[in-house]
Amino acid sequence: MNFFDTDKRLDRLDALATEKARPAFKTIEQISEYNQQKVLSAFISCGVSEMHLGVTTGYGYDDVGRDTLDKVVAKTFGAQDALIRHSFASGTHTLSVALFGVLRPGDTVLALTGRPYDTITGVFGIDSKTDGSLRDFGVNYEQTELTPAGEPDLEAIKSRLKTKFYKMAYIQRSRGYSARKSLSVETIKQLCDAVKSVSPDTVVMVDNCYGEFVEKKEPTEVGADLMAGSLIKNPGGGIAPCGGYIAGKKEYVEMCAHRMTCAGVGREVGATLGHNRELFMGFFAAPHTAGEALKTAVYASALFSLLGFKTSPETDEPRADIIEIIYLGCKEALISFCRGLQSGSPVDAAAVPTPAPMPGYEDDVVMAAGAFTGGASIELSADAPIREPYCVYMQGGLNFYSAKVGVLLAADRLIKNNAESIRGEYFEKNI
Repeated sequence: MNFFDTDKRLDRLDALATEKARPAFKTIEQISEYNQQKVLSAFISCGVSEMHLGVTTGYGYDDVGRDTLDKVVAKTFGAQDALIRHSFASGTHTLSVALFGVLRPGDTVLALTGRPYDTITGVFGIDSKTDGSLRDFGVNYEQTELTPAGEPDLEAIKSRLKTKFYKMAYIQRSRGYSARKSLSVETIKQLCDAVKSVSPDTVVMVDNCYGEFVEKKEPTEVGADLMAGSLIKNPGGGIAPCGGYIAGKKEYVEMCAHRMTCAGVGREVGATLGHNRELFMGFFAAPHTAGEALKTAVYASALFSLLGFKTSPETDEPRADIIEIIYLGCKEALISFCRGLQSGSPVDAAAVPTPAPMPGYEDDVVMAAGAFTGGASIELSADAPIREPYCVYMQGGLNFYSAKVGVLLAADRLIKNNAESIRGEYFEKNI
């Protein structure tokens, strides 16, 4: 840490954390290599060429680059079809298009993973009708609760599906602002199998945000009918400036396309305005970038566990997304962590994260995000609602060696401002 004025004890702690993380790094690198070859194979088999990287304007008719990128994404994700567009404003917008594309008045959705995270609750209209929500359009919402261990309750799900027909079974892969574990692809397969064994015509949809390229398979390869995610998370590779994707069975993707633009036109319109190159490059870089973010998460777990903090996942646990939770114990430590991480950002390092209201969230949120792309959580960031148990949700990292500096600066800020929060016996005795 020659370039940064940090507590000198962190140099030794850095070496210990790196050694502790090494076995997990090896696994991550193997998965990244597999996924990189999968993406390269899709690019080659779909015949990507220079002409696909060009610009269309106006209606965007016959945009061969746009259409070829859809094929690359579908092939990579083992899906029949896909839509990948810069015009999706966020992951929540992309999910909303998919939900409104498939569901009709009178349909009922069954969420299999308990209450979804804050920003999507308004789309369903869970707490209130909300102008334009699914509830406002006559779509009903129900959910099955997780087990006390935080796992999907397969038997309860099958029992509920026997009571009536549910048009959609909705699965949230990441934990959101909750303590439950993110879902592995194997768990998602078990959910898909459980649904189809009782109600084969129910559409299984997965919110895949934060999960792409973390494992060797994706939900659409193990039975999911539809999945969606954001391009300023994993699949944009830190290069895509905006956008999202939807992938799955052709009939459902087509329904989503007609919601994305308008009925009767669907995917045939939509100028790419020069974004094709960035989207192709981002998707190509995504397996490597996701691997760097995973290394950052593992390293943070190792470092903060040595400082005495509870982390989830733990350093050697299998991972299903790029998110790392660190339980900091109090509001002050939470804010210090975010301010330390911000100070190690390549953009806006001098900014001071301060808790404030955010659209779609019930509590004030503190957020550290010094990113080249606004809100890009594939870049190093950390955020948390100001509520118990005062844990921070950290994710991203375009490259590990830069991102770990942000993690170390977060630890340094805690040591300097909130030393009483650090109860790591190993740290006190040996560092």
